[in-house]
Amino acid sequence: MASWQRQLTDLIDPAVARSSVTDEVHIGAGVLASVGAVAARVTDMRKALIMADSAGFAAAGAPVCAALRAAEFATDTLVLPNDPLPKASVEEAEPFRAALAADPDIFPVSVGSGVINDLVKYAAFQTDRRYLTVATAASMDGYTSAGAPLARDGFKVTIPTRAPIAMVADLDVLAHAPVEMNGWGYGDLAGKIPAAGDWILADALGVEPIDDVAWPLVQAPLRGWLAAPEGIASSDPDSLARLFIGLTAVGFAMEFHGTSRPASGADHQIAHIWEMEGLAQDGRKVSHGAAVAVGSVASLTLYDWLVAQDLTALDADAAVAKAPNLAAREAMLARAIPDARIADKARMELGQKHLEPAAHRARLAHLVSVWPDLKARLDRHLYRAPDLAAMLAAAGAPSHAAQIGVSPDHLRQTLRAAGYIRRRYTIFDILQETGLAEAAFEAVLPDLCRNTPRAAE
Repeated sequence: MASWQRQLTDLIDPAVARSSVTDEVHIGAGVLASVGAVAARVTDMRKALIMADSAGFAAAGAPVCAALRAAEFATDTLVLPNDPLPKASVEEAEPFRAALAADPDIFPVSVGSGVINDLVKYAAFQTDRRYLTVATAASMDGYTSAGAPLARDGFKVTIPTRAPIAMVADLDVLAHAPVEMNGWGYGDLAGKIPAAGDWILADALGVEPIDDVAWPLVQAPLRGWLAAPEGIASSDPDSLARLFIGLTAVGFAMEFHGTSRPASGADHQIAHIWEMEGLAQDGRKVSHGAAVAVGSVASLTLYDWLVAQDLTALDADAAVAKAPNLAAREAMLARAIPDARIADKARMELGQKHLEPAAHRARLAHLVSVWPDLKARLDRHLYRAPDLAAMLAAAGAPSHAAQIGVSPDHLRQTLRAAGYIRRRYTIFDILQETGLAEAAFEAVLPDLCRNTPRAAE
């Protein structure tokens, strides 16, 4: 039995049993034919609306329709064009929502990858409908998550929704997805390394404790999922299966924790800035997974810099005395985020985590006292940035800003902006609170703007 099959039994099956939302998960070769039978078990409705974009429908739409009809479902389709690619936004979900609202007896079936799944998930939730998702690429971790990361009025947020009642992922379909999409999924999964560093920080500083259910579900097997990245670039079926198991487990971890903390930290803050900006290269939108891959290396490079500092020598009183007050930070935010719509929402996030002087001084005093142990925890758990960059390159994913069309000045602006858009505690917050943010950004920029990853020293 392959390792991914054991994990399907030992990891995913218990997660399904624990889930209050998802009843069935089917991952394997040839399982596309089971879609009709699965749908018949999870819904009493007998009309199915297959929702996709043209790429997702080309990958699996016809056999999904056939399987549903064989199970005595009446079927209809709603297929969005993918030129231009659908956007991950509330507005883009409207055709799906409207179609479901028009007929309360339709069972939604999503056929596609990340954006389509999130659009259908949102539309189904808005119409109080359960839905089935058919994955067509191992490109992201949101298939089994309970949230839909979508832009609303230009600001990307994770909107609370419901996970699918069932998911079907045929490994034969995944293996025929564009190779770059495998790399995007690998990049999204790699982001769980720096996200763990951010959670370790939050736990050590008393901001947010590590969850003893979600943490081991993701972090215990993570290095195994990321091993042998060359198999991702070659669409090796076992490598893709292992990747998809990891992405699926992350989705369940987010459900169990109730937030995206198990999956998302500073790496996603960076990616979300670019996504909200509409970052494109050669006329094509940069994917979420590609942005997270680059954001992950950026986050780890900041961690490499941070753990080299002796924070036991930090002068907390001097740092607090020099720290900008809330009004000054709001002015800094406005300079870092010129889009007023994004800045207005970010200002609310900032207000939730800004520390007044007494709390700031207490936070820094605690940091100084725990730094030796915290540094050791980070050293044990994190990859060094050059190591992860090399793994991403082997998987066919980008790792440095220039590879996705981000200039040094643009990256500097992104690093200054990213910490404002979420109240979640990440490395951006510890750098701001210690007064080290600008020094860290300038120190890491040369490496982050290289065209190719540098081998670990």
